[in-house]
This record gives sequence, structure tokens and C-alpha cells, in this order.
Amino acid sequence: MKSDLPKVLHEICGRPMLAYVLNACRLAGVDRLTVVVGQGKQRVMDAFAEERDLVWVEQAEQRGTGHAVQCTREVLKGFQGSVLVIAGDMPLVRRESLADLFETREQRGDALTLATTVLDDPTGYGRIVRDETGELQAIVEHRDCSDVQRKIREVNPSYYCFDSSKLFSALDRVKPDPSKGEYYVTETVRLLRASGEGVSAVVRVPVEDAMGINSRIDLAMVGRVLQDRLQKALMDEGVTIVDPDNTWVDADVSVGPETTLYPFTFIGVGATIGSSCRIGPFAYVPPGETVKDGAVVGPNVRTEVGVS
Repeated sequence: MKSDLPKVLHEICGRPMLAYVLNACRLAGVDRLTVVVGQGKQRVMDAFAEERDLVWVEQAEQRGTGHAVQCTREVLKGFQGSVLVIAGDMPLVRRESLADLFETREQRGDALTLATTVLDDPTGYGRIVRDETGELQAIVEHRDCSDVQRKIREVNPSYYCFDSSKLFSALDRVKPDPSKGEYYVTETVRLLRASGEGVSAVVRVPVEDAMGINSRIDLAMVGRVLQDRLQKALMDEGVTIVDPDNTWVDADVSVGPETTLYPFTFIGVGATIGSSCRIGPFAYVPPGETVKDGAVVGPNVRTEVGVS
């Protein structure tokens, strides 16, 4: 990211990217949220200080994804059930995908169920390797793939659901990667399968849900996808957006039916706009502001008719 700001605090549509991941987990029914933090931990914790349902765990040394999950051992001690493991830089994850992951693992009784997606260009992603019967065999990182494996387009977007009773025993057997010395959670697939445990990859998520963020370019691309989702949700509720490409609506915005948003309008995070309003063109509604029913808001006019 070329930034002093921790990656998960970079904003998308007015909210830190981590906020979207946490909210998706809550909506999917997760009732214990443990966040593993490392570099810049205090800034991340301060940004979410008002969210009282979060438990913070420090990964003092960044030694890979498997090590990060290992750091939650004490917090999860005695817990029985499904443990979701997901990265904090995937703000496009949806509640439906996570709920499907939980339901599938619990119905099958597997030690691990993970989601997959299929990409036209899978470069950089871990490949889903299946046996001759179609069952999940392993996840092979891009750099370790054979020429044949690199042609596999089904990849690992890093949504995992573990049986808590099998999670840490599998992690205890993970060996560090020879080249980097890091411990990878993906190794649990091979280890659990080798010990006779059920592992499955039967939940497939849309391609856009698998978009993580590793650069400012990724940030902009994900922001555009999220913006399209936010605008579609408003239009589905009876809001007219005359020119979606030239309108920007931040997260957690409420707009009443029969309101029209004209081009070159920006609506800040958490704003509330009533019904039958005309917003724009060239309008700015600040974050958290309330616009009453029937109001007209533009560059040189602001009238508020009726009550909110």
C-alpha cells in the first residue's frame, strides 16, 4: 500500500475495510469475533474501540497465516463449534457466503470446509487440487505449482470454516515453509486429509467476493464494486440515481423512496435523506447529516420542506 496506515484501516466508501469483514461475520451469525493484529496494532484497536464485541489478539511476529490462527489458542480454549478464519482485507465478502460455509461444514461434519472461486487469471492464488473423485486433496501455492497445476483456475480465496476440536491439533503439525519460514493455514488441508478427517471445498463464491486488497489500485477497484452494490440496494428500495457512474454514496447511508440523486452528487457516510427529495446536481451531503422529506439540495440551493 506504500502507507504508514495499517492496511485494514484504509477506507472504502467511508468505512475501514476491516469494518466490512466484521459486519459480514456478524450478519452470518458469528457471535465471537477475535481479531489478530500485528504491526500498527494500536491504531487498529483504537479505530474499533467502540465495538465492544471484539477480542484482540497480538501476533508479535508475523510468521504466516497458520501462526496467526495459532495465536488465538488461549482465547478459543474450551470453545466447541465452528471457527471461521478469514482475512481482514477482503471487504467484499458477503454474509450469504459465510453462512453457507457454516451450514455446509456442520451438515457434512467435516473438520474443514473452505470456499473456492474460479478465475480467468489465477496468477498468484493458491490452486485447489482435487483427486480423481473430485474431492479436495490440497491447496498448492502459486509459486509451488507444477506446470499442470498452474493451469487450474479454481483457487482459494481464503474463507475457511474449521471444527474447533480439530483446528489446533492440525495447526500443531504444520511445518514452516522452507523458503520463508512461515506457517500457512492452507497446510491443514493436507494434514487433516492424511489423518482421515473430512475436508471439503463445496462452497463456491462469486469472483468479485474473492478480491483482496494489496495496492491502491486494488483499493479503487474494490471501492467501485462496493459502490455498485450500495447504489443497487438504494435503487431496489425506490431511489432514482440518474447517473450512477457520476454519483457517490458512502456506506451506511439511508435514502427514502421517490428521492432522486442527480449527477455529480456525493453523500457522506452515515447520512440520512428523506423521501421525495431532489439531491443535486453538484450536491454534497456531509457525513452523518439528515435531510428532511421533500428537500431540494444543490450547489446554490437548499430547501427543506416538511419534516424528516
